[in-house]
Amino acid sequence: MSILRPFLSRIVRQGRLIVVAPDGAREEYGQPAPGFPEVTIRFTSRKGMRRIILDPRLGAAEAFMDGEMELVQGDIMDLIGLIRMNTPWDRGATLKDKSWFGQQADRVKTRIGSINRQRQSRANVKHHYDIGNDLYRLFLDDDMQYSCAYWSRPGMTLDEAQAAKKAHIAAKLALAPGQRILDIGCGWGGMAITLAKLEKVEVLGITLSEEQLALARERAGAAGVADRVTFELIDYRDLAAREAGRFDRIVSVGMFEHVGAANFETFFRAAANLMTADGVMLLHTIGRFGKPGSTDAFTRKYIFPGGYIPALSETLAASEKSRLIATDIETLRLHYALTLREWYARTLAHEAEIVAMLGERFFRMWTFYLAGATSAFESGGMGNYQIQFARSRHALPLTRDYLAEAEGRYVG
Repeated sequence: MSILRPFLSRIVRQGRLIVVAPDGAREEYGQPAPGFPEVTIRFTSRKGMRRIILDPRLGAAEAFMDGEMELVQGDIMDLIGLIRMNTPWDRGATLKDKSWFGQQADRVKTRIGSINRQRQSRANVKHHYDIGNDLYRLFLDDDMQYSCAYWSRPGMTLDEAQAAKKAHIAAKLALAPGQRILDIGCGWGGMAITLAKLEKVEVLGITLSEEQLALARERAGAAGVADRVTFELIDYRDLAAREAGRFDRIVSVGMFEHVGAANFETFFRAAANLMTADGVMLLHTIGRFGKPGSTDAFTRKYIFPGGYIPALSETLAASEKSRLIATDIETLRLHYALTLREWYARTLAHEAEIVAMLGERFFRMWTFYLAGATSAFESGGMGNYQIQFARSRHALPLTRDYLAEAEGRYVG
């Protein structure tokens, strides 16, 4: 128990954490406090305890996944939330930065892991998105939107919030009949199909996931828009070489996180070249509230190999080099936390099916991922950015009034 004591006593101040060692010894940390969970964990081996000391996030994940750390009171969402809530990113206290050497080590790991050459990009996408459409059907909304929803009013269902997100984005695209739209990282086709239903536009959705491609094509046919919505398995870099200047609008939702820090400038140059001279793009991405950072070891290893969450500063710096004008920026602070809690609840409700499909260890890994992500958006330094870009200062109306007008029509 002594190996964990310094670490936990320093972190857990509010809320209660009870730790039971393999030999039955118990220690308690923190004090009960309103809004803070009370959690009891039991270690089945001393190896699990050592893992956490050597690498708190990856070690805790793997100890939980391998059954070396069990939740006796509360669940993994409560445990991770308790830790994060005691050290919120926006706590307002004096901040202590990492040492110069620590920062450099993190940056090197991030840059090496997110170079994302085209072959590696395909492998990274396959790792996460080609594990089977059946898994995603169990916890996503009916339209299978695997990105932050938009909770525009209290009491919304997940399906309503995802529909609101698509309407919110569609309004920012300033759609008009006859436009040609590109959806970079189209997922299972929900955004592309919705845009074609909202306006008489043609949409090309591109993905690197074969599982997503097949279902997107099937869904476009079922929705009756296959004559105006097509999907292709292609890298955005290859498309830019083939379709320069062909798209009036570009939308990209939840894909920029997979581009990799080394490819930010390449991405924006490709997007600019794909657009017409008066083209508009809406980029929806997870982002860091603070300065550039690094991807944690658990996420790199198990969830999004090659992924990197960008700071707003580095996103804009990369876009500026392609002469893209940032015409509108919105920060969604808590919307993804609400979305993730819905996904987590649905995942728990389908535990038996997921375990039968992918195994107990996968189920524990997946719940750790969703719980960790939730805490990052509730107490950590993560949020979502929606950035509207234009190639020409004349491409959009002078005021933002058109956004509310269009969104009202699309939601109504």
